[in-house]
Amino acid sequence: MKRIVMLISMGLLMAVLVACGGEESSKTNADVIQQFKDDGLEVGETSELANKEFGNTREEGTRILVPSLGDDAGGRLFKFGKDGDLEDAKAYYDDLGAAGSMFYSHTHQSGNFLLQMSGDMTDEDFKKYADSLDKVK
Repeated sequence: MKRIVMLISMGLLMAVLVACGGEESSKTNADVIQQFKDDGLEVGETSELANKEFGNTREEGTRILVPSLGDDAGGRLFKFGKDGDLEDAKAYYDDLGAAGSMFYSHTHQSGNFLLQMSGDMTDEDFKKYADSLDKVK
């Protein structure tokens, strides 16, 4: 009887995790970047981020250059394995932006991905990237 109750409990827990978005995406940063390109968004050079940028908590980190924003300007795309790690990274960028307009950047979370883009990007343009990211499941 204990075993049956335990199996039912585990099944309910799995159902809750899936319903709450706890299921990890098998998609990669490369899939997201390809979606950006497919949606006609500006994507310049991309490169892997140094390990110091949430390296111990993220699964992937990619620097994305957006040439129209200027030299060496664009943003970052992260894939995290744990919701808490993603939330901590998003809070880092959001708190930094709250400290002053010079440090402001756009952030958007979708599934286990976090997109952070330069605050020099217009809200309208950032929304296009965010909407594109939301398509990746």
